[in-house]
Amino acid sequence: MSDTILSIRDLSLALPRGADRHYAVENVTYDVARGEVMCVVGESGSGKSMAANAVMGLLPKGVRATGGEILFDGQDLLTFSEDRHRHLRGRRIGMIFQEPMTALNPLMRAGDQIAEVFEAHGVLTPKERQAKALALLEEVGIPQPEKAIRAYPFELSGGQRQRVMIAMALALEPELLIADEPTTALDVTTQAQILELIRDLQQRHHMAVMFITHDFGVVAEIANRVCVMREGQVVELGSANDVLDTPKHAYTRALINAIPSNAVPPTRAEREPAPLLEVRQLHKVFRSRGGLFKPAREVVALHDVSFTLDRGETVGIVGESGSGKSTLGRCVVRLERPDSGELRLDGIDFTVLKGDALRRERKRVQMVFQDPYASLNPRTRVGMAIAQGPMANSVPREQALKQAEDLLELVGLGAKTAERFPHEFSGGQRQRIGIARALALNPELIVADEAVSALDVSIQAQILELLEDLKQKLSLSLLFITHDLRVAAQICDRIIVMQHGRIVEQGTAEEVFLSPREVYTRQLLDAIPGRAHEPAMA
Repeated sequence: MSDTILSIRDLSLALPRGADRHYAVENVTYDVARGEVMCVVGESGSGKSMAANAVMGLLPKGVRATGGEILFDGQDLLTFSEDRHRHLRGRRIGMIFQEPMTALNPLMRAGDQIAEVFEAHGVLTPKERQAKALALLEEVGIPQPEKAIRAYPFELSGGQRQRVMIAMALALEPELLIADEPTTALDVTTQAQILELIRDLQQRHHMAVMFITHDFGVVAEIANRVCVMREGQVVELGSANDVLDTPKHAYTRALINAIPSNAVPPTRAEREPAPLLEVRQLHKVFRSRGGLFKPAREVVALHDVSFTLDRGETVGIVGESGSGKSTLGRCVVRLERPDSGELRLDGIDFTVLKGDALRRERKRVQMVFQDPYASLNPRTRVGMAIAQGPMANSVPREQALKQAEDLLELVGLGAKTAERFPHEFSGGQRQRIGIARALALNPELIVADEAVSALDVSIQAQILELLEDLKQKLSLSLLFITHDLRVAAQICDRIIVMQHGRIVEQGTAEEVFLSPREVYTRQLLDAIPGRAHEPAMA
């Protein structure tokens, strides 16, 4: 590491009138040196991403700088016009966004989007741009880059889309790379690959990297220095070793302690077998017809899947994207219908039910989705969103709304929140609303599909605690779908590991976590960020 390339000095960013606080960022100061990785850590709303947006000249409408400086190579970016910012973006400062599917143009091929970076800055000929795009896809490790260059974003996996974003950010070889939560919603194995890729590229290109995250496991893997932010202010700043080994601020310690432990999973009380859900030889194939330039495809999502779930038990379904775990969950709640096999709930075969019979039995199984904002109607007040299920099952409107208020109290939000809209809540609060809605029909079984994967680690811990508490209070059974074995071990009695639509391993949480039999299970464990560093972090 040598001299400073980015220096943020006493930066304050005012929020619009009516916001929950006056400043998104208040008197924030930190530096990023050439050739280092500076991790900026904090929960949602801490201001970490807002400061990065200010560096890029991409502040949201209504947010304005009211003080301080952002010095990039000695020049104050706050004084730059939009044209000067546009010239700087991509050329000297690159950015990787959190969600590539929303950052990429769905109507443009991957290669054209990378080539567009060169076109926007008036460099290279069209033929050279395509050649450079292909070379970049090779550099970021996309398999079959000559095929990927012609693919649209929806034809790529989440990890591949993120690699395309990295290729775009690196196109003009910037001196500073800003990575805004680039691994948050990825599988642990894909996350490990992206972290390794960013670290490798940073060292090869000798870039400065500002890496924004809420996860200290990621910090342990990649950081040279760490800046911890809370509610718009810097609360701790230092080397990665100092902050991880001897955190000074209580908030930093709380974030570190919220990371799911790699220690022995808690011992679960043994219970008499009392099967509630029996899955037998479940098989599901997705087929596409193809078209003029696209061959027909068949993807086996589930192959001969069999397991049981007892009353009062929590079973974890663990695997990467494409393992079939979410398809399994959707089959259990009959959002998908399997091609063959049996799915018995308390002895009743769910796969053959139709019409009123399906509607009657379906109340017993409800789902908590990964993205509560996408699953809630933004124009419907949350009380009515919760009440709609009971109302559709002949519960009078007033009674259903009163029940919704009671459920909001139960999940820790309060009855008065029933009158608010989804956008007025944080991510963790919206997930609590999703849980309340799932409970509205008094189910016996809850299917939680990646219900905590996109949440801050502290909020994640709260939701896991809430699910465990509700399970005990309401005598629920839980099918918990996740890509993180460490999270599954915190809440599950048994764990089932899936790969390519098949069950490859199952056992108690302790057996699977501490003495996995399969190579794939060990790979999932080894890919957990910070696993090798946990003794120091503790």
